[in-house]
Amino acid sequence: MSHENTSRGSAKVVIERTYRASIQDIWELWTTKEGFESWWGPQGFRAEVQELDARAGGALRYEMIADSPEMIAAMKAAGQPISHATRSSFTEVVPHSRLVLTNVIDFIPGVATYESRIAVGFFPNGDRVRMVVTTDAMHSDEFTKMQKEGFESQLTKLDQRFG
Repeated sequence: MSHENTSRGSAKVVIERTYRASIQDIWELWTTKEGFESWWGPQGFRAEVQELDARAGGALRYEMIADSPEMIAAMKAAGQPISHATRSSFTEVVPHSRLVLTNVIDFIPGVATYESRIAVGFFPNGDRVRMVVTTDAMHSDEFTKMQKEGFESQLTKLDQRFG
């Protein structure tokens, strides 16, 4: 059983990357179904988007799916389903500059539903874009560590594409 992290609201995880790409290409990774599905999810997982409305108040709904034999086996061994639905909303959208997603965390057995934000700043500079991702900490240190590792894992997909 994990312990509640009562300071979760103020704790943040910051991950930064710079890509050789246009701001439009990087922006579309977050704001289009095709872009989001092309990279979202740690290695061994993929996302299948049901709804993506990239405007303030717009919904983002997707299924996170284990899609490698190793991840499918690991999820089954942990007694977890190989996919889960995720509900989010775009709470702030400033085109080509900043967006904030608020995620509903309701898929962790034994943990009360809560919200977690992901804020992304986009900073174009010539033929590169610096992307700064700031996430709220999860409900426990263990899950916060897994969240950071998972996010860094999914960013390797972009590292390979735009490195």
